Amino acid sequence: MGLPRTVVAWTLAQNFMTITVYSKPDCHLCDLAKDVVERCRKKVDFALEVVDISQNPELFERYRNDIPVILLDGREIARHFVRERKLLELLQ
Repeated sequence: MGLPRTVVAWTLAQNFMTITVYSKPDCHLCDLAKDVVERCRKKVDFALEVVDISQNPELFERYRNDIPVILLDGREIARHFVRERKLLELLQ
């Protein structure tokens, strides 16, 4: 028989969440944010994409003084730092 449709849809949606971290080399705040994201990843399954803004002139111009920037499914959820508890709430 299988799972009810709503459970299947919810499970599929959970598996496709993506966290994107805009970062650059030698960025201490970026390293701290990536550590928080990795700790959360041990508790909740999601895809992770780390983007080095120094390799993209448009992103570098937009975010050079504001990194790290954290996106959840393309929507900005944090800038400069991310709180583990808040990120876990958003991922639930």
